[in-house]
Amino acid sequence: MTKFTAYIERDPETGYLIGMVPGIPGAHTQAETIDELLANLKEVLELCIEDLDLEEKKNLPEFIGIQQVEIAV
Repeated sequence: MTKFTAYIERDPETGYLIGMVPGIPGAHTQAETIDELLANLKEVLELCIEDLDLEEKKNLPEFIGIQQVEIAV
């Protein structure tokens, strides 16, 4: 088992949750609920990882952290 970190936000236009896993091409999805989103993310991650070759699997990104950056708008 490998753990991945997903970034989740709410689309202001549709109200849907959008989930993405940085560093994994194609690992993004959307859903109406968090449970549905997590199920979708697991499925899409399995598909994305399945398509990687052995060298790419060895070099998957390592999650370090998230920082907020404040600017004036």
